[in-house]
Amino acid sequence: MLIKTQEQIKMISLAGRILASVAQELKKNIKERMMLKELDCLAKKLIEDAGAKPTFLGYQPHGADHPFPASICTSVNEVVVHGIPNNYKLKSGDILSLDFGVTYEGFIADSAFTVGIGKIPEKSKRLMETTRNALSLGIKECESGKTLGDIGWAINNYVRKKGFRVVKGLCGHGVGIELHEDPSVFNEGQKNTGLKLKPGMILALEPMVSAGDPYIIQTNQEGYATRDGSLTAHFEHTVLITDKKPKILTIL
Repeated sequence: MLIKTQEQIKMISLAGRILASVAQELKKNIKERMMLKELDCLAKKLIEDAGAKPTFLGYQPHGADHPFPASICTSVNEVVVHGIPNNYKLKSGDILSLDFGVTYEGFIADSAFTVGIGKIPEKSKRLMETTRNALSLGIKECESGKTLGDIGWAINNYVRKKGFRVVKGLCGHGVGIELHEDPSVFNEGQKNTGLKLKPGMILALEPMVSAGDPYIIQTNQEGYATRDGSLTAHFEHTVLITDKKPKILTIL
């Protein structure tokens, strides 16, 4: 359903606020030598203590061999998305992308962020800053009457100017009733092309950016990593299209 009702928007917004508060708490707790499994357990507890459910846990999209076994995706360094939390201990210099969804009373919000662990190189800082800014620029295009192509153009144009590349083959999506809904929200595009945005649409924008090769391979743990091992960053927000400015639902 591309256009959400006012009641649906209200409930998705509540899911978004829970997600934002959990994300804020997780950021405070991420540190060197922390095991990814520990972070997953903390996320699950925080979500459930807020009266919600972790959307990713048990989620099995079309074509997947089995359900996702964790509450969050933890993708380290060259892994772009869908990293499964394991016994890996974070170390100084790593960059961690954390992606998760929250389901509240059957309604869903989705978000992601990337953080540096300990002392990280300047290039890693620039990669994260570029990806975060690209998301902000994409969100600015989320106005009624603009198009999906406007979003993709804004993201890709900025990323290329900064000397990085958007990851090929992965994109954002509609969200709210299901985790992945139409339309696909690409991180590349041409101005004034594609679906026209209308009030009531809710989109998950998620630039994924590589410091090198933009092409991906599947890892042996079913995540996706850059083909050449380049570092990646990933930021995402759930955004409501209104008749005025866009509204970010996954921010406090």
